[in-house]
Amino acid sequence: MIRVQNLTFSYPRAATPAVREVSFAMEQGQIFGFLGPSGAGKSTVQNIMIGLLPVQQGEVLYRDRTIADLGKDFFDHIGVSFEHPYLYEKLTGLENLKYYGGLFQVPTLPPEKLLEMVGLTDAANQRAGEYSKGMKQRLVFARALINRPEILFLDEPTAGLDPTTARRIMGIITGEKNRGATIFLTTHNMMVADELCDTVAFINEGQIISQDSPRSLKLQYGQKAVKVEYRENGELRSVLLSPDRDEDRTQLSQLLERDMVETLHSQESTLEQIFIELTGRGLA
Repeated sequence: MIRVQNLTFSYPRAATPAVREVSFAMEQGQIFGFLGPSGAGKSTVQNIMIGLLPVQQGEVLYRDRTIADLGKDFFDHIGVSFEHPYLYEKLTGLENLKYYGGLFQVPTLPPEKLLEMVGLTDAANQRAGEYSKGMKQRLVFARALINRPEILFLDEPTAGLDPTTARRIMGIITGEKNRGATIFLTTHNMMVADELCDTVAFINEGQIISQDSPRSLKLQYGQKAVKVEYRENGELRSVLLSPDRDEDRTQLSQLLERDMVETLHSQESTLEQIFIELTGRGLA
């Protein structure tokens, strides 16, 4: 559905390109995650894909049509949630959504329903400028959904949110995927990417260094073993056992039969550990 081919972009007076030879493909109904630290090039790629930045080198294709070939109705079919919540701060949350909904040539969702979805019903008539950072983030996210977009671009959608609210937003994103939306998710939060994404691409210093499903990446770079914590003679002990070794399987079976096991932890790598292994730097 969407193909990005050999995308390269440089900002004026920058010593090096912000993104270099970036290529990937997205299928309809898929959540594609761009995983990398701040400044890695994630937002630059998104801004090129939605037309805020020009295509300097390479191509961005939507069903084999370039952005230049798409008319203004392209914007009726996409939704964008930016990392930095730009709003009309003198308008209320409800007024912001009503105004934005009026810009589309397609049917839009009721603003009141969107505010309820993101937990802002009680703040509907409060000026957006009085919102906290997390409330602004939720309002921008709700705004991205108003036209029931076919393609959603979400830049750090859970940034600055408490765990309960972040979980609520992640549930909505999953619901949009189930509706059939294609979602481009940029984040440095490996837990969000791991839970939501069908495919993730690690980007570092403007280049994609690896991409695959989260499960495949963790199996590829992880350790096929289980860490067992057990208690023996009142003392807590731990051992690393491999399911490929007969003696390890026997030991685990014995520990379980004797009811000594307190915890079991599989040893596949996290996405953040994989990123550090590939780049030598963290995601934060």
